[in-house]
Amino acid sequence: MSWNREELSVRLPANGGDVSAVLDRPSSPDALLVLGHGAGAGMHHPFMEGVTTHLIDRGLAVLRYQFPYMERGGRRPDRPEIAMEAVVSAVERARALEGLPLFAGGKSFGGRMTSRAAAEGRLTGLRGLVFLGFPLHPSGRPGTGRATHLADVPCPMLFLQGTRDRLADLELLGPVVDGVGERATLHGVEGADHGFHVLKRSGRNDEGVLEELADAVANWTAAS
Repeated sequence: MSWNREELSVRLPANGGDVSAVLDRPSSPDALLVLGHGAGAGMHHPFMEGVTTHLIDRGLAVLRYQFPYMERGGRRPDRPEIAMEAVVSAVERARALEGLPLFAGGKSFGGRMTSRAAAEGRLTGLRGLVFLGFPLHPSGRPGTGRATHLADVPCPMLFLQGTRDRLADLELLGPVVDGVGERATLHGVEGADHGFHVLKRSGRNDEGVLEELADAVANWTAAS
């Protein structure tokens, strides 16, 4: 499927600066997903590029954006207040661009900052949130403290989690999702780690995982 790519910027009112963004749009999109990157890599990371390509093939437009620290070339993620401002600004930029059903989320850190902004009532008019590896807890330190705000998220949520994800013990995440109720859906990706990589001996490959992720997101957004 052919698509158009447009380089954009997102204004951060409180900081008085801009961050980079890119909009990938198929010819006749069904919805628009605003997607934040993970803590360790920006919006052009191969995973972000790969999942975007597969989502476009399934009729979704995708707006990716940088968090301020990544725009500056830094390694330490922004404080939540700054990161959430970037999320809100990116969603508003997307809302002004397209008259499409609007979803938001991200990879790991990007998804968690999106859910926190939604829980605080700063994101309105969204059909739902999509988490590509929700970071439920630090590696080796299982817990559910990072999920307490999810009860305050007003829209549906889709959790896409690898069964080998060391930042989200599924025995902990499952009850969290169940506790949220019908607004939350958990899709386990067999054999995938937090970066959605799979072991060769599994008989699967990373490309197949990307296809599974894109199918799950496209089916869920179509039904939301």
